[in-house]
Amino acid sequence: MQSVETILLLVVLATVVATFARRLSIPAPSLLVVAGVVVGLLPGVPEVRATPELVSLVVLPPLIYAAGEEMPWRDLRAVWRPVTVLAIGLVLASAGVVGLVAAFVAPLPASMAFVLGAVLASTDPVAVSALGRRLSLPPRIQVLVQAESLFNDATSLVLFRLAVLAAIAGGAVSFESVASEFVVLAGGGLVVGLVVAGGIWLIRRRTVDPVLETVIALISPYSAYVLAETIGGSGVTAVVVCSVVLGAQTPKLTTAHIRLQIDAVYGTVIFILESAVFALIGLQLPYLVRALAGSDPGWPWQALVITAALIVIRFLWIFPLGWIMQLRRGNRRLNWRTSTVVSWAGARGVVPLAAVLSIPLLTDDGQPVPQRDLVLALATTVIVITLVAQGFTLAPLVKRAGIARTPAEARKEQEIANMRLAEAGLAHLEQLYDLETVPHEVLDRARQGLLARIDHGSETPEEPPGSSAATVYRRLRRELLAVEMAELTRLFDDGDIDDSTRRRLQRTLDLEDARLGDDP
Repeated sequence: MQSVETILLLVVLATVVATFARRLSIPAPSLLVVAGVVVGLLPGVPEVRATPELVSLVVLPPLIYAAGEEMPWRDLRAVWRPVTVLAIGLVLASAGVVGLVAAFVAPLPASMAFVLGAVLASTDPVAVSALGRRLSLPPRIQVLVQAESLFNDATSLVLFRLAVLAAIAGGAVSFESVASEFVVLAGGGLVVGLVVAGGIWLIRRRTVDPVLETVIALISPYSAYVLAETIGGSGVTAVVVCSVVLGAQTPKLTTAHIRLQIDAVYGTVIFILESAVFALIGLQLPYLVRALAGSDPGWPWQALVITAALIVIRFLWIFPLGWIMQLRRGNRRLNWRTSTVVSWAGARGVVPLAAVLSIPLLTDDGQPVPQRDLVLALATTVIVITLVAQGFTLAPLVKRAGIARTPAEARKEQEIANMRLAEAGLAHLEQLYDLETVPHEVLDRARQGLLARIDHGSETPEEPPGSSAATVYRRLRRELLAVEMAELTRLFDDGDIDDSTRRRLQRTLDLEDARLGDDP
């Protein structure tokens, strides 16, 4: 019963706080973490202990899947080089620096210090995606920070497993073991992700039932995660690969009605899970602090030093990388604004929490793992600090740096794209006039609607009276919507619009398609 009450507490707390966050225009993850800490400190509140199974198996897969599905393949191809450098090089550097700093400032054995370094080495895809939704970053920068957070988990998980092996089992770590572990984790996750994506693609292209489509969409991330973990691969990598592949194919696999239903259901699930998990991170901290009571009073400043080390190494890594990227474009001047924003967009969150909770309680010889509670407290505190400090300050930093797209620019791009879609529809109508396969009065009504969109930017189509004419008009509108959808895809593929504009216009077309109803 207490577990049920805890879940209800999380859902209610998360919903209330997230609602206030939207009204106050502040990042919900940061406010949820603060609220979780405050509630956890209140007297009489039951202790909330997150389990690794709850975080990694129940919560993590759908959140990562949603983040990966939002990533356009076009933009991902453009940033694969810096993403590779960050996902491997920066993770290794962060793990090493944090391990050394933790061993120096905290009473941790070297093995456990490097376990902590491996836990905190990678940015978190859930936190980065949740914080990034409020920022109107240029597409290239948005994809860079999001792709880094999605693809750096394989590297950090390899380091984490090897560090745990050294700390728990006393295993020797060699280059061969590191290489083989990385191949199994990353390679296994990649293969499983592709296989699951292929299987789901075959199923969804033959499914027309909205309920079944929604169920398939909900179980897709769990299928990829569980299968990859079963064979020893990275479940996170499998979910990322599966989501990126299927996300690019979604417009071809589903109808407008199915897309609208999946978006509504999946949006609700993601809101609940995302809100609950950030509140859970905050609720965890008071419990861990009480567990440390009297044993190590210096842990708060130790966590601050470790957080500072994480931030400094990220700046020291990204600024030279940004300068090298500028040189490749023939520009010798460093774009410090972009480098500063990318450096600051490195919050930790759900993935590090799942990793640190999975540290075993006992070593192979049956002894308690040394300083496990301190590692959990330090890792959770660093996660909370990054979510709060970077979460509340990232939007003002982006605004001050002047790299965000203004609302006026976004509206202008959408208006131009909307005109291009209407012009494509008009061109198709002209062909139908010549073919004389559709009554001219129906063509004239559709033409008036498209001209109204060009002149006023909006259209409210009305069906002509009479069932026969209405049926012809409905079929014509669907034919025009298919033409506009093809033009929308072409605009995106050519780089004329970004992904957010494409998604907004696609939803508009889907809503219009749904309003037409079913053909008799």
